[in-house]
Amino acid sequence: MKQWVTNQDGLEKIQLVQDAPMPEGLKEGEVLVKINRVSLNYRDTEVCMGLYKHHKHVPADQSGLVPCSDICGTITKVSAGDKVEGFKEGDRVMATFNQTHVRGQIVAEDMASGLGLPLPGCLTEYRVFPATGLVKVPDYLSDEEAACLPIAAVTAWMSINSFQPLGQPMQGKEKVVLLQGTGGGEPIITSSSDAKLERARKMGADHTINYKTTPDWHEEVLKITHGKGADVVFETGGAQTLAKSFECVAFGGLISCIGYLSGKGGLPGNRINTNVLALKRNVTLKGMLNGSRERFEEMLKCVYKGEKQIHPVVDKVFGFEEAREAFAYLFKGGHFGKVVIQVS
Repeated sequence: MKQWVTNQDGLEKIQLVQDAPMPEGLKEGEVLVKINRVSLNYRDTEVCMGLYKHHKHVPADQSGLVPCSDICGTITKVSAGDKVEGFKEGDRVMATFNQTHVRGQIVAEDMASGLGLPLPGCLTEYRVFPATGLVKVPDYLSDEEAACLPIAAVTAWMSINSFQPLGQPMQGKEKVVLLQGTGGGEPIITSSSDAKLERARKMGADHTINYKTTPDWHEEVLKITHGKGADVVFETGGAQTLAKSFECVAFGGLISCIGYLSGKGGLPGNRINTNVLALKRNVTLKGMLNGSRERFEEMLKCVYKGEKQIHPVVDKVFGFEEAREAFAYLFKGGHFGKVVIQVS
């Protein structure tokens, strides 16, 4: 079979292996999955550039690593025994990001089961998974759409509902949610692109802010909310945005830390006292590491199996042999929605 591998030495150096061995011999509880589509995440570019080697769960030698985690695939073989519950050959499935995180709060040991580092990833034609690391695809979703859900949709779901009891997610439009970037509640979207903001409005965004033309966007959020602020902030910027997020989050609100698109290091002269800012508005600051299989299935039941069919936004689909171009396109940052690779 074919698969892409990285020595974590640059996006342009990922390699297509034409004759990788097919997986053989399923253990009890495992299934063989034919990968149909793979969607890319910013994390995948960092893995290929060698920016995750510091992680304690990552072995020193990670040459020849298969990258990527988010898939839609079809089960082609099920192991013998009775430990594969709810799956059969022909089922379309998605993989959970941390394969051992089945329920509850994530623990450090689960980080060793992350697909695409430390574990071999999914940019390959076939892969074996434990059945406990898979969920079924809602029938109405295409393969491209389903591949978009494991990291993006589950992280978004947990960013809103991580403190909600299982089975009792936030309902209605009583909450204001601030999303940094076009990527429940009454949504306020920020972006540097007016064209992207226009598309977001057509998709249902109540308010949009261009943070380049309105650099004090946190003040605009307070105006929109009549001084109350956003109940939940999807904090994706990091160093350049966190202080402003603290200033426009509602009293008692939640800042869900998802990413660090403005860099991992601090900015010169831009140090903030998180204790003071958190106390000022009684804020909860929580890092988001995706969610469990249990919360993934909850999200699917609440969002993707109801009467209103919601479709993830797919920006562009690349062929399997165009994976290098797909990574470069994602890293450039001009996409709106998800970037997908068609495997088969």
